[in-house]
Amino acid sequence: MSDGDRIVIVGAGVAGLRAAERLRELGFDGELVIVGDEARKPYHRPMVSKQLMMGTVRPADATLQTYTDLDAHWRLGTRATHLDTLQRVVHLPGGEELWYDGLVIATGVVPRHLPGSPRHDPRVRVLRTVEDAAAVRKALAASNKPAVVIGSGLIGCEFAASMRQMGRDVTLVGHARAPLHRFGTRIAEAVTDIQLKHRASLAMRSEVRHWIETKDAFGLHLTNNKLVVASCVILAIGSVPAVDWLRGSGLVIEDGVLCESTLFAVDADDVVVAGDVACWPNLRFDEVPRRVEHWLNAVESGRAAAENLMAGRRAAQPFTPMPRAWSSLYDARLQMVGMPALADDTVQLAQGVTGFVRGGKLVGAAGWDRPRAMLNWTAELHRRLPAPATVPAPEPADTERVPDSPAEWLSVR
Repeated sequence: MSDGDRIVIVGAGVAGLRAAERLRELGFDGELVIVGDEARKPYHRPMVSKQLMMGTVRPADATLQTYTDLDAHWRLGTRATHLDTLQRVVHLPGGEELWYDGLVIATGVVPRHLPGSPRHDPRVRVLRTVEDAAAVRKALAASNKPAVVIGSGLIGCEFAASMRQMGRDVTLVGHARAPLHRFGTRIAEAVTDIQLKHRASLAMRSEVRHWIETKDAFGLHLTNNKLVVASCVILAIGSVPAVDWLRGSGLVIEDGVLCESTLFAVDADDVVVAGDVACWPNLRFDEVPRRVEHWLNAVESGRAAAENLMAGRRAAQPFTPMPRAWSSLYDARLQMVGMPALADDTVQLAQGVTGFVRGGKLVGAAGWDRPRAMLNWTAELHRRLPAPATVPAPEPADTERVPDSPAEWLSVR
């Protein structure tokens, strides 16, 4: 990219913003256009299910600050409708065509819908935007009946915790055996304990069989034959990549936008992808393309995508982060590093720290309120899973006992 060129960023979230900042930081002096479907500038989206929903911060307080002068044209409240990679044009509503020399796709994900749920009712919501948080607060204010969240993943658990901190009754409904079960039995048990300690109700291994709508509340008939009454219902059952506008563009759409390890879209010399919508092989783990839905990954991939777009496809470098994420539930902190989803087994690495193992190799770790231990195991994962440019350490002899500290792990590995 050079002066006089135009780079278009589609997606005004954290990935798009950090990509824009990095472009300016690298000296790009051409035209920069940022297209976003929300009417507001990028904000701290994790606040939606916590502070914004609880009303402890204002929407303006959640706005992300920029550390450099972007000098960008913001096209907010504008949804891209189609992409023509041959003509290098992003199509906008009303027949407008926005040409580009370089394109960053950072459209993220949208909440998954629950079949059969009455989405037409304003008391049935997802938690994705500032407006969603405001709508939930309005529904809660209209009734003193409990809230229900369907989905026992991170958003569902965060919402349940927020409700209890507000003094509202809440029921968490999930089809898994325990909340956050994907983080292993030990952490799932810890999450269950802390939710019950704070008097959140759990309806696990359950789904909604029937919805009963009344003027004042909802009745949810669950598959465990219980009836739950709710003032509002939050759907937190996961998300899907926001790629509808890319169909027919020539890009490969497979669980997001299929990318090379450098975040260049496959078979595209002028299109890079960042954030939750990017499906790329992290060569630190293997050559299988995957998406990673974490805040820090959006930040890092936005910057890496900008760097590679400026460098050009031939000089681009593989994006090989060590994924990290964290959240807080009540007064406890949940941390994750690596890729636990790849594991075929789990081990206890230390008190409160679960290791995730694939083929006998550690590929991830999750800690429950053990920040210092997680710092050590994050460093250990960096050593055990080096970026491809580094030389891996020799494989050690197998050992039956699981070491309980990074130092001991090093001594036997």
